[in-house]
Amino acid sequence: MSRATLLVLADGRFPAGGHAHSGGAEAAVKAGLITGAEGLEAFCRGRLHTAGLVSASLAAAAALGVDPVELDVAADARTPSLALRVASRKLGRQLMRAARATWPSGELDAVARAFPKGAHQPVVLGVTARVAGLRADDAAYCAAYESVSGAASATVRLLSLDPFEATGVLARLAPEMDGVVGAAVEAARGVGAGGVGGLPVASGPLSEIGAEVHAAWPVRLFAS
Repeated sequence: MSRATLLVLADGRFPAGGHAHSGGAEAAVKAGLITGAEGLEAFCRGRLHTAGLVSASLAAAAALGVDPVELDVAADARTPSLALRVASRKLGRQLMRAARATWPSGELDAVARAFPKGAHQPVVLGVTARVAGLRADDAAYCAAYESVSGAASATVRLLSLDPFEATGVLARLAPEMDGVVGAAVEAARGVGAGGVGGLPVASGPLSEIGAEVHAAWPVRLFAS
């Protein structure tokens, strides 16, 4: 396992398409839920412990070698919003393109064939981490961090928020991220005995509703 490889995969400049998505921040800003750093921190904390936990557990399980098809079904069941399912598969498709070019692998090719329109992004992330020689906790950290970093960077653009303040939010959430990753990996390791049904099912109803509202906007800065 290479820490440098982890940095490549987690780098926001890795061409996986995440820059086009706000992680729900655009809808939250429009609804008045985020008006500054304090609102951003509350939003990211909620997202980390819901969508972030679910994504991290799926990515960790995929990195451990759990069947991607089973995990994709589990991801679908944990994503009530059609708009978010579409966004997740779009991101998964883009990540797959980047991953296959960076770490050519028969395992990635097989997942791409099984999901020509894209598997859910956390599942692809976990398989990519596995192929790249990373561990389950590495995949979980990537997923957990992505669940909040996209919202933080998007809010800088949406509100002209001071980027130092946005980065400070992410830094303050770091200890909680450690806890989320630990819980995600523990759940992923239990899949062998209890199946994918034992993975976390945390949800954020306001985020799901916001995603559906956002998808209907005629003009959007971000895709989701």
